[in-house]
Amino acid sequence: MLDRTVAPPILDSVDFDLKLKKYDHFLLDNQTPVYMINAGAEEVASIEWVFNAGNCFEAKNLVASATNHLIKNGTKTESSFEISEFFDFYGAYLGTGCSNETAIISLSCLSKHLPILLPKVAELITASVFPEKELSIYLQNQKQRLTISLQKGDFVANRLIDVYLYGENHPYGKFTSLEALNAINREDLCSFYSDRYVNGNCQIFIAGRLPSNIEQLLNNNFGNLPFVNKKASSINYLRQPATEKNYTIHNDENAVQGAIRLGRPFPNRHSEDWSKMQVLNTVFGGYFGSRLMSNIREEKGYTYGIHSYVQSHVNESALIISTEAGKDVCQATIEEVWKEAKILREELIDEEELQLVRNYMVGSVMGSLDGPFQIIGRWKNYILNGLDDRFFYKSLDTIKTITPNELQELANKYLTEEHFYHLTVF
Repeated sequence: MLDRTVAPPILDSVDFDLKLKKYDHFLLDNQTPVYMINAGAEEVASIEWVFNAGNCFEAKNLVASATNHLIKNGTKTESSFEISEFFDFYGAYLGTGCSNETAIISLSCLSKHLPILLPKVAELITASVFPEKELSIYLQNQKQRLTISLQKGDFVANRLIDVYLYGENHPYGKFTSLEALNAINREDLCSFYSDRYVNGNCQIFIAGRLPSNIEQLLNNNFGNLPFVNKKASSINYLRQPATEKNYTIHNDENAVQGAIRLGRPFPNRHSEDWSKMQVLNTVFGGYFGSRLMSNIREEKGYTYGIHSYVQSHVNESALIISTEAGKDVCQATIEEVWKEAKILREELIDEEELQLVRNYMVGSVMGSLDGPFQIIGRWKNYILNGLDDRFFYKSLDTIKTITPNELQELANKYLTEEHFYHLTVF
């Protein structure tokens, strides 16, 4: 029996030997790959259909996101209201999402309802009609949302830093505009839908406590669809970054604070520096106890929060520092950022701080593997980026073994002021 008078030992996160649970993999009759984590204590399931239908593949700006959003807003036999009512009746959640490379349809539900719900999802993938009325409502809402958002400095800053880093015609640099919304029509959506969904490339990720006949259920509903499941051709967009490095934008004359974005190009996950940079970034501005937070928020009081992060695009990425600060202290905030970067370039991180960061990072990984939905999410991220479990174990090993000297070398390579774009939007 457990002796509750004796305190349990305190263990560091880095002492745990973390393992990434393997997924089950099989192909449907039409060669659609399925990745599955069958685990969990509750009778619930989550499933995602991932298509190569992000904005990288669109011929006209915003067509990919509009198609993805409206795919559940009307079929040949049912209206948007009837479709929503159907999923609501079974307590299920049907969602969509569109990114640069992929577009997703997701379903969360009780496992026992999968036999009833899966045919309806298959109908959405093959028989959506994109009614003119639904498209009109969508465009009106998007224009209103855009008009309001453009009054916010942080929204404008997020758009512009991507333009400076990649170019306005690059998929990672494109943004929503009234002109692009006005140019969309139903024919654009129907054509994209036919190419990228009905006859597209689909991968299925499913997790939860699944019925014993799940393979048959998926095959019966999706194994006969006309997906063209061949490896997607690589996307090689030419990055056209801005030549000027410093920008000050006056967006609102009554603004009381400025949105600061500092950014520079960075390699993707396949770079040898990726995992090491996650550690350096955590020290710099990646968590609440970071150098930037300790100095600029806690000591100087210039901002409520300041963060640095490595963007996670498939082909190219960027190192970004992001914050909103009082209008009168924006310049001082930027100067303090570079003071902290200079310290990392010139001084070794002490072992106590590095051990704290190691524990924080490994603890975060442990938290991100708490359950089948989180595990399949990590696998999906790896698979869509062409990685496997070696990336997981290498990243953990890097966190546990990286030295102060390696971090200093990395700081001298990437935390260099002259290679960053500087943007402040008031």
